[in-house]
Amino acid sequence: MNPKKKEVKGRVSWQDLPEAGAPMMNWLDTPVLRIMEKGLDASSLRQRVLANNVANVDTPGFKRSDVSFQVALESALGPNGVLPLKETLSGHLAGTQSPAGVQIKTDNATSLRNDGNNVDIDQEMADVAKNGLYYDSVAQAIQSQLGILRKAIQGQP
Repeated sequence: MNPKKKEVKGRVSWQDLPEAGAPMMNWLDTPVLRIMEKGLDASSLRQRVLANNVANVDTPGFKRSDVSFQVALESALGPNGVLPLKETLSGHLAGTQSPAGVQIKTDNATSLRNDGNNVDIDQEMADVAKNGLYYDSVAQAIQSQLGILRKAIQGQP
């Protein structure tokens, strides 16, 4: 038996982890967590854009804006709702990057009032509530994923 290596049974302590520079999987860098992180970022951006719309509800000539990240996600997922795999080398598949096509779009086509402002406060508040629910659900999904990783690291079933 190699004197430098300890045989570890049961739980693993931090001292038993590989030394710095040793190959080790980054447990937090998974495609699922990256997609959820992008979802939180996009939802946070959308919240700021919606808040700007609400703040300018009485500004003459103001045109509402919105963030279209769900359209980018749906187009990246494809028709069957699954992220496609791309072949980088012959016989080697790697997942696609998480969709980052988040764009802020200004609605110049409509005008609800004579002063040129097109912000409908009721619609904005409904969008704020819907976006908040989306953000909370993604945050809970991330918490669940991290809980699964924590249990795996601690050796719990």
